[in-house]
Amino acid sequence: MSKDTESDTKNSARSPADTARVLNEALPYLQRYSGQTVVIKYGGNAMTDETLKRSFAQNVVMMKQVGINPIVVHGGGPQIGEMLNRLAIESQFIDGMRVTDSATMEVVEMVLGGLVNKSIVSLLNQVGGRAIGLTGKDATMIEATPMRLPGKPDVSLGFVGEVKHIRTGMLNQLVDNNIIPVIAPIGTDANGASYNINADLVASSIAIALNASRLLLLTNTPGILDQKGELLTGLTPKDIAALIEEGTLYGGMLPKVQCALDAVAAGVRSVVIIDGRVEHAVLLELFTDQGLGTLIHASSD
Repeated sequence: MSKDTESDTKNSARSPADTARVLNEALPYLQRYSGQTVVIKYGGNAMTDETLKRSFAQNVVMMKQVGINPIVVHGGGPQIGEMLNRLAIESQFIDGMRVTDSATMEVVEMVLGGLVNKSIVSLLNQVGGRAIGLTGKDATMIEATPMRLPGKPDVSLGFVGEVKHIRTGMLNQLVDNNIIPVIAPIGTDANGASYNINADLVASSIAIALNASRLLLLTNTPGILDQKGELLTGLTPKDIAALIEEGTLYGGMLPKVQCALDAVAAGVRSVVIIDGRVEHAVLLELFTDQGLGTLIHASSD
């Protein structure tokens, strides 16, 4: 089947009226987000499945095309682990955190700041965007400090960092020039040392610094589920506290939720934890009435 014939067949399945309804549903959201900044943490299956990678790139470029300012912050833990294995560099973990010595940090910079970052930039440019890849070391955008584990002040994780400060000057310049920043979560300290920082934390910190309208956290789950497996949304910090107390929220979701709570407490209008395994998840969340995933917002009281 030729491409033209295939396209005609697909288009014939949707009537003009159906297309008009979809566009009309999107209109108020296009108006709401026009000129606004939306920070997207990109990770999980959406970064490894070829179909999902392309749909994500198309979604981000469409956002820019309709007047929204997307900022992409990406992870890359599996890719780092794979490269460390190939180089026979063993990893030590403390409380689920990878201890990052100087050799490991070199690999992190190579994988996150090089291979992963540039592949995302390349794909965004292929589908019609204008993207530039950065790490937090560029223009000292992300000032970092060593992370310390709660209750274990003497335990060192090496070059695992936390965000101390975000400098927004270069990001604002890129946005003003219609360029999509793609940021690897690597920070630096006053001495020029590099630090690997959790991508959710970096995305939250950048959303706060830029006064973003929305923060999207892509995951490999539908969002926050109740004890019956039903998706929860429209949650406030008070709701989150209750879910933690009753044991519904635990484990690996807790740091992600804390990043969301920090963002809304600092003025980000809302945070949405969405399923990156869903094709076109970003557009479905932003431009449809139903949305996608778990929305978290500040308490109204």
